[in-house]
Amino acid sequence: MTRDKKIGIGLIGSQFISTIHAEALKSVADARVLAVMSPTKEHVENFAKTYGISNHFTRLEELLAIDEIDMVVIGAPNHVHCEITEKAAAAGKHVVVEKPLCLNLAEADRMINACKKANVKLMYAEELCFTPKYVRLKALLDEGALGKPVLLKQSEKHDGPHTNHFWDVDQSGGGVTMDMGCHAIQFFRWLNGRNPIRSVFAHMTTSVHQKRTRGDDNAIIILEFENGVTAVAEESWTKLGGMDDRAEIHGSEGVAYADVLQGNSIQTYSTKGVGYAVEKAGNTVGWSFIMYDEVWNYGFPQEFEHFVDCVKNDKIPMVTGEDGKIVLEVIFAAYESAGSGKKVNLPFHSNAEKPYKLWLK
Repeated sequence: MTRDKKIGIGLIGSQFISTIHAEALKSVADARVLAVMSPTKEHVENFAKTYGISNHFTRLEELLAIDEIDMVVIGAPNHVHCEITEKAAAAGKHVVVEKPLCLNLAEADRMINACKKANVKLMYAEELCFTPKYVRLKALLDEGALGKPVLLKQSEKHDGPHTNHFWDVDQSGGGVTMDMGCHAIQFFRWLNGRNPIRSVFAHMTTSVHQKRTRGDDNAIIILEFENGVTAVAEESWTKLGGMDDRAEIHGSEGVAYADVLQGNSIQTYSTKGVGYAVEKAGNTVGWSFIMYDEVWNYGFPQEFEHFVDCVKNDKIPMVTGEDGKIVLEVIFAAYESAGSGKKVNLPFHSNAEKPYKLWLK
């Protein structure tokens, strides 16, 4: 691939996360969004018009037939990630998959194998590894300022998903652990140098949204790493007043706290509510906090700049399909732990079709 060639991108999906992808790719000099595909004609037409995308389709095969497309970005519901990845790989396209990777470990293997067979990259979109505050947090740990890591914490909370399919466990595979716990798991692995996870203990409840989902809307997940580090994730779909995303590192020689949203935001009071936010999370009537350049503060442009560079210059992605599978394995172990009330050791093998079934078995 010539160094002056821009990477042709095809977006799959036209709902909220795909708007984030389109916004992020505007900042990537080596990327060209050539097409978008969604099965809903009105949605995809409006999306293409909004972002100035020349080609829009309602059939995946039409998008994959464009020779100039080098890489696709999957922003579709979880239950179709595997099928789309296999088709994209067969068409010779590199693949970026939004979290979580897919519904189960068998699908993860199919996706990894399909991309290896086609000699294309399978990249897992975990933006917390590119979030500027978190990148600096990791640098403090890596440079020794905090000593040896002892305890890692990360929490992500809002009042529920922005897209209907996340409420339906048969499409999503689980609740808040599947939706947001996946962030924390890869974040901890990244902070801790991909040291293997030894065990998982989790507690889950459906505390508020029983009428909307059979999935968990609150979860606490405790990970033990083989190097002795403990990590605690707090995930919630029941927190009112907008998004909350923060992390802590407690080390032998210091401690560091990072809050992605607070400290960068504009305190706002509105009787009508405020529109745009990365997750469109929370009812923003009344007091809320508004981010400047929220997409950048979450690391989406940096993430896509990295993925495009990997395709253009044949580099190994920082976050791969194999990482996505490990995250999924931990998610399955967490649901098993919440269902059994016991700590679950890794590696954990499950033939369950979807993680939530281990909790509600």
